[in-house]
Amino acid sequence: MSAVLEPRTIEEAAAMLPSAGRVQFVGGATELELGAPLGPVDSVLRTSGLSRIVEYNPSDMIVVAEAGVTMARLQATVRAEGQTLALDPPMPDRATVGGVVATGAFGPRRARYGGVRDLIIGVTIVRADGAVSKGGGKVVKNVAGFDLPKVACGSLGTLGLVASATFRLHPVPEASATMVVRGLGPERVVQVAVGLRDAQLEPTSVCALRDDGKYDLGIRFEGFAAGVEQQARKAAELFGCYRAGDAEAFWKRHDEVRTGGPLRVKVAALPTDFARIDAALPQSLRVAFYPTLGLGFAAGTAFPNELATARASLREAGGSLVVQAGLPPGFDAWGPVPQSFPLMERLKRNFDPERRLNPGRFLGGL
Repeated sequence: MSAVLEPRTIEEAAAMLPSAGRVQFVGGATELELGAPLGPVDSVLRTSGLSRIVEYNPSDMIVVAEAGVTMARLQATVRAEGQTLALDPPMPDRATVGGVVATGAFGPRRARYGGVRDLIIGVTIVRADGAVSKGGGKVVKNVAGFDLPKVACGSLGTLGLVASATFRLHPVPEASATMVVRGLGPERVVQVAVGLRDAQLEPTSVCALRDDGKYDLGIRFEGFAAGVEQQARKAAELFGCYRAGDAEAFWKRHDEVRTGGPLRVKVAALPTDFARIDAALPQSLRVAFYPTLGLGFAAGTAFPNELATARASLREAGGSLVVQAGLPPGFDAWGPVPQSFPLMERLKRNFDPERRLNPGRFLGGL
């Protein structure tokens, strides 16, 4: 039976790790199935005790928070000062700072603000040997020449415990409008996405939801009221969309795909290859795709051979399919390793040479 470690400070975590054996890190447990099956572990380290918002000065528009702080709590703190962290991963009441960084989680607002890698400016990592490494922020030189904040993003805790992170913030938008156009084929979705760019419109979110073989496209504008109104009118004129009477209902449908199941996958391809993605994904799966990003998610049920066919089709176009939850027996969650895999191995040797942290969960068994 694995020992449970519950540090209350970063220093306690650093003291625990050297003798903890093989360790699994657990935050809000929203993405525990992401990646390959975890190998045997001796200890489970829970980050709930690392719950401080370490520093927040609204005039700097920067916040520093420990790993166990939930996204909902962090957002409530900064929104009280008219600011927001422009990350919108699923399940914010459970998703934690450490987990969001480690998984690289994101939501539809990535279309405007970027992902974790774009908003993180500093990080503290506790390595397997207990060494505490800091990078970014006010630190001039990063550890061993690595850009530590970028290295931490999406590492799934296989390089170290993401103990705290520093993010840059944005003002809370004054107004928001979601425009919807229904019943589109994948080719038309791409046309609208390209048209938004060509018309110099700047939505914060663009999401296509598949329903009965067709797509409902939601386009969200946020910012100053006058600008939002102007962009919404222009989108209506160009694309025949209308203002959603219940915008929350559209985005709730999106959230249901992101958190549904029993199977969940993430797909990526060139935005112009959306028709290929649509054809590749079985109709049994609900789809939420961000056509301006070339990224999307699907949830529902599918046979392993259907997933293998979908992955092969996407790879032909330079895309990918990763299983986030409900991994079928014998199916590789990640697929073939990329050309950058030697660099990943080098990072693993540098940070966790004994391969004790979240063993086997990452690409290629790292």
